[in-house]
Amino acid sequence: MTENSQEQPVDAGTVKYLRILVTTLSATMILGFIIIVVLFVIRFSDAMGPTLPDVITLPDGTTPTAFTRGAGWYAVVTSDDQILIFDLESGDLRQTLQVE
Repeated sequence: MTENSQEQPVDAGTVKYLRILVTTLSATMILGFIIIVVLFVIRFSDAMGPTLPDVITLPDGTTPTAFTRGAGWYAVVTSDDQILIFDLESGDLRQTLQVE
């Protein structure tokens, strides 16, 4: 720098423009963060998972190895390669399938 150089005055219009840009960016970031939080709450509000039966009564001598649930039914796979399909509401056995 030279000894004769002096600081240039800042234009008031430029400062006003930059202040508007920073304010707009801050508002956009805050709004985006709020939207992300709302989406997480909506998406994970069902995080507890589906409702499962409290008690499953299996036929005598069967040992469960797997469980799955569908719309209006649930199924238990037993150790002797059977699939027992139960009604979700009543818990009654609907169907028995033998896996070959």
